[in-house]
Amino acid sequence: MNRTAIPFGSPLYVMLKPVGSRCNLACRYCYYLDKERHEEMTDELLDEFTRQYLEAQTQPEVLFTWHGGEPLLRPITFYEKALKIQQRYAHGRTIDNCLQTNGTLITKEWCQFFHDNNFLIGISIDGPQDLHDAYRIGHNHQQSSWQQVMRAIELLNQYGVMWNAMATVNHLTADEPQRFYRFFREIGCQFLQFTPVVERHQGVVADYSVSPRQWGGFLCGVYDEWVQQDIGEIFVQLFDATLANWIGEPPGLCSMSPLCGRCAAMESNGDVYSCDHFVFPDHYLGNIRTSTLTSMLYGERQQQFGRSKLERMSRQCRECSYLFACHGECPRNRFVTDCYGEAHHNYLCAGYQQFFEHVALDMDFMKKELEAGQSPANLMLCKGKSGKK
Repeated sequence: MNRTAIPFGSPLYVMLKPVGSRCNLACRYCYYLDKERHEEMTDELLDEFTRQYLEAQTQPEVLFTWHGGEPLLRPITFYEKALKIQQRYAHGRTIDNCLQTNGTLITKEWCQFFHDNNFLIGISIDGPQDLHDAYRIGHNHQQSSWQQVMRAIELLNQYGVMWNAMATVNHLTADEPQRFYRFFREIGCQFLQFTPVVERHQGVVADYSVSPRQWGGFLCGVYDEWVQQDIGEIFVQLFDATLANWIGEPPGLCSMSPLCGRCAAMESNGDVYSCDHFVFPDHYLGNIRTSTLTSMLYGERQQQFGRSKLERMSRQCRECSYLFACHGECPRNRFVTDCYGEAHHNYLCAGYQQFFEHVALDMDFMKKELEAGQSPANLMLCKGKSGKK
């Protein structure tokens, strides 16, 4: 392959769904519930994807991200085969694997496999049992998945498997930020990422979604807990991304980046879409059996998808003094009008603005510390145990 034909020098990611959207849970807020369920990925397609994915990369380190649905519905033998195929096409590249799971199917055998092959595991858990079980339920409507997930975390720790917590923030969890965050601290979580639930049905925001007011209060509440003693000990993805944007570095979080288009999604039948949140006909790029990942992901259509985040932005957003901090957040949430009556305004804007105003002085302090070669954790010395400067 002619490497000079690829004009970009940053990593490219594709979320791979070996079982499509099929899952053993039926979480009430899941945006996959109305998606088509594809058959399991064939060995032939796995081989073809792996070859194309590695050839499309311009960096020596490559990350495979296994997603779903629930990817552990495929057996360990499937992933053993996937690792062998990766090595066949690696050609000297360093390959890592990340698997995102609801945790209910994790066993000792899975943990041994994850440990032996250096997998990073993303565990979906929405905090304490009552908050988690309110929406993360099985197809038989039993409210018991939390116990299974906690058992999975115990096993991951027992086998020394690196994991991070992936929590959604809905209208229930948003009202209890302190209890939510303290739960993750108590279970030994070091890496925490949370995603706001914003779902619409026939154009109406679902009642389980987080409101802009709740989102702002939640972020401020969690931040106030974190900043007292956990800087450098617990890594909260959104706080890290905010600080990165504050100092002018890439945030490592697509929703907080100026452009989209670097993280596509492939269904188990080979269909490729611009993003996992845009698996719709308008954002269908093709199938790897008839088109190459290189042509689809570096092609003009995907590049335009990436640029549209910057181009389709409301006037209120463009004028905001905190635009640099969130870049309008994820386009999937831009469905309201702004104060000028312009479209493409972010539903959660007021919440983000509340958060940025709340942390601005702290971010300025941590930026100065980093510029001086010091640790941003020095902020905790200024705040003391009270959490106030």
